[in-house]
Amino acid sequence: MRLRHIEVFHAIYTTGSVTNAAEFLHVSQPSVSKVLAHCEQQLGFTLFERVKGRLVATEEATLLFAEVDKMYQQLRSVRHCALNLKNKSSGKITIGLTPALGFDLIPKAVAHYQKCNPNININLQTMHHDEVRQALIEHKIDFALMFSPPPLHGVTQQLVCRSQLVMMYPREQLPESPSQVSLAQFEQHEVIGIDDSGPLGDLLWHRLMEADLNFKTNITVKTYFIAARLVAQNIGICVIDEFSARGNLNDKVAIAAIEPALNFNLTALQLDDKKLSQIADDFLQLVIELSNDNPQISA
Repeated sequence: MRLRHIEVFHAIYTTGSVTNAAEFLHVSQPSVSKVLAHCEQQLGFTLFERVKGRLVATEEATLLFAEVDKMYQQLRSVRHCALNLKNKSSGKITIGLTPALGFDLIPKAVAHYQKCNPNININLQTMHHDEVRQALIEHKIDFALMFSPPPLHGVTQQLVCRSQLVMMYPREQLPESPSQVSLAQFEQHEVIGIDDSGPLGDLLWHRLMEADLNFKTNITVKTYFIAARLVAQNIGICVIDEFSARGNLNDKVAIAAIEPALNFNLTALQLDDKKLSQIADDFLQLVIELSNDNPQISA
């Protein structure tokens, strides 16, 4: 099959008709029909049959589609990469980041950077660990900032700073405002559960298993932001990363260090064989400086 055959076959299979495929590919219907006929002639079997006025994929087409779809996704990746390289400007920085960094550290870094570089375009894209490598390969981002990411093939990791999980609690529940707590103190408290399957979730889960602790959790959320907002409503306490905690502080809540500490790394990721532009590297160095200037919570 030629590349054009793959495009047309994929379009017809996914859209359900020659008409829809032609609209999707921005070509004429006769052109799609001609390519399909040529493809079937080369393959030696029929891909679609017309049943009651509509196209139905044959058994051979269904089996073939599984492999064609893999190749089609690779073609899309190549096109995205080429487009991003074409549109890339020396005056633009694109950064992938874990959502927690959007509360405090990165807004501060952007504000500082733009004062001295008002003409630089900064594009921030929140993403998760499993999206980073593909985004780097397709040049959708210059670098990414993640919490304790796993090793990724072809990706270099640079330590930005060390941080920690902290306890966020309503001031009404702990009027003595402790600056340091243990997880065991909160076994009888209502704890806002966070459905985090990433490195921070694993970090907390392992500690709970080691200490044989069971939290009372009637409310579970997907994001640290929502957990912090629930704490502010005096619903319960939560274990949260320090960046999210600092970005959601108000007069109703406080945060305390956990003893023993639950430490993790904030890491910058970039492709092994791609050097950062000067402006991207300048921004990263600013993030490193600001993150290390920010004093950690201590007893």
